[in-house]
Amino acid sequence: MGRNADAVDEGVAIALAAARLSVKNAILVSTISLGESFDPQHFTGTARDALIALADEQDAASDAMSRARKAAWGRHTQPHGTHDYRDRDVRNLRRRAKQYAGVAKALRALAEDSEQLRDLVERARGAAWQDVETNLQGRLRVEAMRPEQDPDYEKMRDARMQALRLVDLQKLSAQARRKRKAAAGETTGAPS
Repeated sequence: MGRNADAVDEGVAIALAAARLSVKNAILVSTISLGESFDPQHFTGTARDALIALADEQDAASDAMSRARKAAWGRHTQPHGTHDYRDRDVRNLRRRAKQYAGVAKALRALAEDSEQLRDLVERARGAAWQDVETNLQGRLRVEAMRPEQDPDYEKMRDARMQALRLVDLQKLSAQARRKRKAAAGETTGAPS
């Protein structure tokens, strides 16, 4: 029983990490892209939906293992691939189906627990803030850094100069040509 319980606990932990990532992304989109204020109540539905979707995936995996177990029953030939199960795999497939079903049941219970949902949203908010903070620190470090403070300045200088010549100056030149053509079209009265 310990092996099944451990597998279910591990599956729930992995699923919670996936749900947290999903809620974190929803928080980032809502607050940064859409400019909305963070409201934990707004994201409890997102957290519940994420947990239910993951539980549905686990139920589907459990059903797949049950079908594979039934198909493997009584087959004693050599398998032709990784998922070509035989009679000797029946016990393992039964255990895997139970573990998937156990994870699904635990996730559904979490999805109905308002305290667990609030905790999931709060952890996702913390992860979202960590992403924003890391991004800001990186940008401030790079944009505010002076050449003598950058340990890779000399090593990367040639690549930056090449990018300036091949990309930035080419873009600037093309932009200037478009402006000249547009200005020439306006002075001659030709439609642009």
